[in-house]
Amino acid sequence: MIKNISSKLASGLRIPAVWLAACASTAAYAVNDLPGGPSVWEWDLQPAVTKIAEEQAWLNNLLMIVCAVVFVGVFGIMFYSIWKHRKSVGHKAATFHESAAVEIAWTVIPFVIIIGMALPATKVIVAEKDTTNADVTVKATGYQWKWGYDYINGEGQGIGFLSTLLPAHREMSNNGAKGVVPDDYLLKVDNPLVVPVNKKIRIITTSNDVVHSFSVPAFGVKQDAIPGFVRDTWFRAEKIGTYYGQCTELCGKDHAYMPIEVKVLSAADYAAWVDGERKKLAVQKTSAIGQPVDTQTSGS
Repeated sequence: MIKNISSKLASGLRIPAVWLAACASTAAYAVNDLPGGPSVWEWDLQPAVTKIAEEQAWLNNLLMIVCAVVFVGVFGIMFYSIWKHRKSVGHKAATFHESAAVEIAWTVIPFVIIIGMALPATKVIVAEKDTTNADVTVKATGYQWKWGYDYINGEGQGIGFLSTLLPAHREMSNNGAKGVVPDDYLLKVDNPLVVPVNKKIRIITTSNDVVHSFSVPAFGVKQDAIPGFVRDTWFRAEKIGTYYGQCTELCGKDHAYMPIEVKVLSAADYAAWVDGERKKLAVQKTSAIGQPVDTQTSGS
């Protein structure tokens, strides 16, 4: 029996070495921080590029501080009382059953704390829901497993396309992500959502099949897309760049392959993109109208 215990302890001591070897074997697949997207060992919110995201980060930090202070205060008093008034040093249990002062204190103090937390939180929530006076309105439709974008108002009205994960990234995933993995792995799409900088963008969400969720952390945006319902959110990106998000609802087996890529362009570059997309649509319409009809297959 002692021999068995010794062998188990010896094998247990080898676990860290095996674990280190496994970590070393995956070092080749390490990626770098992705501007506008997740970063390595990310433990905080992504850098904000909208006022709403900044306020969300500030609110998150404030509430974390409040919760930490309450936690330390409550448990500090509790552990101090347990230790200071323990029976082994001669203390005896109190004989009173209630105290009006204590009842008032532990009712009023939490109430004040909650009100103090609710006021700034309500301000942020109300601002998040104010989708009025948008410069550009885009309908984002969730499909299994891609996004459809239709520009229904503002500059770019009439443009529409599907946005799907790059086939090369899907193939890389199917093969076990061997070799060099790009920083935007499983986040790059063929047709990103394009918006102008410093313009209010209203996103109307809906779904064609199951519940999806349109989420871009850098914008402070997360809105469910529900079949048969229309919901909306908004953002105003203040920095040119490329930003990434994902569907954040478990929408099926390919949920992990439904990313969101948003390109924020200057006003001039956005106008040029809109002009180019409209020319593409014009060519497609002309080609569709000019195609001959196969009478042998269309008349039956």
